[in-house]
Amino acid sequence: MDLSNLQPAEGSVHNKNKRVGRGEGSGKGGTSARGHKGAKSRSGYSKKIGFEGGQMPLQRRVPKFGFKNINRKEYEGVNLDTLQALVDNGIVTDTVDFAVMVENRLATKNEMVKILGRGELKAKLKVTAHKFTATAKAAIEAAGGEAVTL
Repeated sequence: MDLSNLQPAEGSVHNKNKRVGRGEGSGKGGTSARGHKGAKSRSGYSKKIGFEGGQMPLQRRVPKFGFKNINRKEYEGVNLDTLQALVDNGIVTDTVDFAVMVENRLATKNEMVKILGRGELKAKLKVTAHKFTATAKAAIEAAGGEAVTL
């Protein structure tokens, strides 16, 4: 080993970046590897998202329609046949409230529940939920149960 073949220990040197703009002798002086003129050669340049070189961007070309109602309330639907399945499996006997639905993963604790009228209900149940469809309410009451709105 002599002065002609000295080099740093393996893994000790991390910075392998090109040092641009440090004089002509470095080979990266002058325009600092940015080429001549144009937006990309300027300091502070950042391409806007969706920019297409001055052409009208896609998100501005396509037509917009409709609107999103910011006051919309989303309900998690639970059908009567699902409630009947809970009864058949012996999970519930007489009352189905919000806690029972969360426990059986029919809804999460932050959701609102709407009872829907698919299937038939044979059991007499006291069902507590945020909303009921007319057919669901009629079916619950026809089976001798009670529909309680939260």
